[in-house]
Amino acid sequence: MVVLSVPAEVTVILLDIEGTTTPIAFVKDILFPYIKENVKEYLQTHWEEEECQEDVSLLRKQAEEDSHLDGAVPIPAASENGADDLQRVIQAVVDNVCWQMSLDRKTTALKQLQGHMWRAAFTAGHVKADNFHRRFESCCGVPEITAAEGDSQVGFFEDVVPAVRKWREAGMKVYIYSSGSVEAQKLLFGHSTEGDILELFDGHFDTKIGHKVESESYRKIANSIGCSTSNILFLTDVTLEASAAEEADVHVAVVVRPGNAGLTDDEKTYYSLITSFSELYLPSSA
Repeated sequence: MVVLSVPAEVTVILLDIEGTTTPIAFVKDILFPYIKENVKEYLQTHWEEEECQEDVSLLRKQAEEDSHLDGAVPIPAASENGADDLQRVIQAVVDNVCWQMSLDRKTTALKQLQGHMWRAAFTAGHVKADNFHRRFESCCGVPEITAAEGDSQVGFFEDVVPAVRKWREAGMKVYIYSSGSVEAQKLLFGHSTEGDILELFDGHFDTKIGHKVESESYRKIANSIGCSTSNILFLTDVTLEASAAEEADVHVAVVVRPGNAGLTDDEKTYYSLITSFSELYLPSSA
């Protein structure tokens, strides 16, 4: 087994989610389709609620910023001209959300709505961990996430939870940094078949602190945590994110998982690679 020694100065491990702790197929084939299939019904049901209106306002503001882009979908302001006008506005929001998702955009407006939709789905019982697991088995295959005696951790690779527990025992702080909203992150880690494992994480960051391909985001994260960027080890499957983190003097390892995008020969040579969290060696725990 390949072993990657963690620098002694590292006291914080920062984790990406998609393709790192969670198979890409789980997000692409299960979580995202739920949004597309249910966004119109969600908006119709929750339209009068303050939170929903805040989400729509943020999406409308994003649409205005995107007006110069090909295919951008504007969202008109709501009026008081009756049900037909309301449905026209709702349909514009639906079309905008689907357009953004088709481009795999990481806007805060989109991620915030997605997080609120997943929360509502869990609360109402429309989305449950066991339902996710059955769908995950069919679309992704069991071996990637099956734990001992068939006890599965929904949405997580089998090495993730044991490794995070070990890191915490060794005195490491563990944070999440994902394009998905903090609320969506907490839903994933709060609805594991192992139960609520949020206690394993010291905090969460999303695009509100900055985009993951911008080096300044990692400086802001270090400042928020109260450490130096050189005290952080960032684990991600995306080399653009790894490069941005390195520019901020963050230590980086690229995670190679089944279903992830392939790496170039230069990337394979340049970056430290791991295929499992168990391959990280913490000198402080020796």
